[in-house]
Amino acid sequence: MQTLFFGLELKDWATIVAALLGPILAVQAQKAVESLREKKRRKAFLFEQLMATRAARLAPEHVRALNMLDLAFYGERVLGIQHRSTKEQRVLDAWKEYHDHLNNKIDDAQISLWAAQGDELFTNLLYTVAQDLGFKFDRVQLKRGAYSPIAHGEIETEQTELRKAALSLVTGKHALKMNVVAFPVDPEALAANKAAIQNIGKALETGVLQVEVKPQE
Repeated sequence: MQTLFFGLELKDWATIVAALLGPILAVQAQKAVESLREKKRRKAFLFEQLMATRAARLAPEHVRALNMLDLAFYGERVLGIQHRSTKEQRVLDAWKEYHDHLNNKIDDAQISLWAAQGDELFTNLLYTVAQDLGFKFDRVQLKRGAYSPIAHGEIETEQTELRKAALSLVTGKHALKMNVVAFPVDPEALAANKAAIQNIGKALETGVLQVEVKPQE
């Protein structure tokens, strides 16, 4: 015996419900797919920026990409519950550790050690991002695979030194050194000065000062 609801069997009601919910579920599924694609696209873009500028970490593009990591790997909210994958959490942990290192104040004597530690932490960050995106990079490739012309490094070093020197002068920490080689000399003025000194010397010896007055031209 079939159970009837408003004159229709259960299978008929199931067909009606499926027909009504089908388009809605399809739209929601499409939105979910597009959201995942956009999320992966943002992550891939940041990874490309970090890889392209890994040998120029003072570049604005590099700094901007680092500051976008918190947003790109934040995760997503499903039914009001925040969800973040294990790989995304590893990226955020690696970025937090590297960010803390960058904000440490160091002395000039420790700059080499600080730079070496920064290289390791940055490589670890790149590695976690690559794992989240499914790229198969090893740490050695990420650390030593970057190319940077020697001239670029020299230019960056010179610009840093010039900036520090300019700030030192502006703030008054150091004075501008000058080495005066010679002053411009007027031969006529020099001869007149020499004659005046000689007259003064004779006047001191004889007690008589000779003065010549010439009409003004």
